[in-house]
Amino acid sequence: MVYIEKSTSVPSCLESEKSKKSGDYKCGDVLTLVKNDFHNKCYICGTDKPTTINIEHFIPHKGDLNLKFDWNNLFWSCGHCNNTKLDKYNNILNCTKIKNIDELIKYKCSIKGLEATVLIEATENSPNDTTVQTINLLNDVYTGTTKLKKIESENILTQLKSSMKDLSNNYIEYKFADTEEDQEFWKNKLKKHILNSSPFTAFKRWYLKEKEPELYQNLSNIDS
Repeated sequence: MVYIEKSTSVPSCLESEKSKKSGDYKCGDVLTLVKNDFHNKCYICGTDKPTTINIEHFIPHKGDLNLKFDWNNLFWSCGHCNNTKLDKYNNILNCTKIKNIDELIKYKCSIKGLEATVLIEATENSPNDTTVQTINLLNDVYTGTTKLKKIESENILTQLKSSMKDLSNNYIEYKFADTEEDQEFWKNKLKKHILNSSPFTAFKRWYLKEKEPELYQNLSNIDS
């Protein structure tokens, strides 16, 4: 998870739809705005351009119309993550409220041959119940809780592995660049990997933080 800045312009249709017997919270330009706010990425697993899309209620509404039509409660999620979270996880970190959210949880992806394994753990800055519940959700997302969801998780890990290999290759090219011009070229490539709009951003940020903290800090200070 990474910080997402939610639009402050609330779609006017939400209030009118709330007053209807069978109102639709996906009304008007809600889909477009939420998609753009979340960079067309699932806010939980980090995959971009998901093929199964849900407008998820961050806090399960359970029939509460205020929560159901609350603009700040509408998040962009893939079907796998939404169906894993459901109302089982109702006290997780809110990526639209916490700017340093990716620093509260450590994300690590280890690749050996064709296999990719994920390690999610709390950092020293975040030993609380909300963080623990978020970590439990992420572990369920990346490992799967049923036979079908395990297959979905494997598909996510395949995308994660590809994304991390691309980052790793770019880092190697940067380290072995012969000229300052080439080095700057690869630095800009690495910068794109840690933007909020990049897939699996949190994993990539932690990879670079551990590889070369000074480089990561430098990349973080480069204007997008």
